[in-house]
Amino acid sequence: MKKLILVTVLALGIMGSAACTNMNKTQQGALSGGAIGALGGAGIAAIAGGSGTTGAIIGGAAGAITGAIYGHNK
Repeated sequence: MKKLILVTVLALGIMGSAACTNMNKTQQGALSGGAIGALGGAGIAAIAGGSGTTGAIIGGAAGAITGAIYGHNK
């Protein structure tokens, strides 16, 4: 489980450091929301004793949708 969390954090760190200058606010919100949601979902699932992968997928999807809506309205 610790390897999964470490790999997820590193992958999101690399994606987060990618240039976002050519993205509009909706795309930036979706990317940021997805990353935050995936980390949160994996963390909550790991604490609750569930699958970190499943938590990351569900959290990432929910975060991307929420982030896209927020970015679009901004």
